[in-house]
Amino acid sequence: MGDAGEGLVDAEARVQERLDELARERSERKTQVVRDPEAVRAVESLRLARAEFERQLEATVHDRRRAQLTQAIAEVDRRIAAIKI
Repeated sequence: MGDAGEGLVDAEARVQERLDELARERSERKTQVVRDPEAVRAVESLRLARAEFERQLEATVHDRRRAQLTQAIAEVDRRIAAIKI
């Protein structure tokens, strides 16, 4: 019976360690300084658009549409590079 109790204690210790780790990560994220929140939102929006273009590119078989999507991805990458965060 003692072995089962040790396993439970170990599991509880792992859970507590994970909770402590998550709390530490949350506090680190809160302390990060964001210079321009609008730029952060713009970059995030562009990243989402890029992901959507990539998804469409994977599903598209028409050559002209693939070329359009490739150009759109390049433009999104150019805009992301131009934004200073």
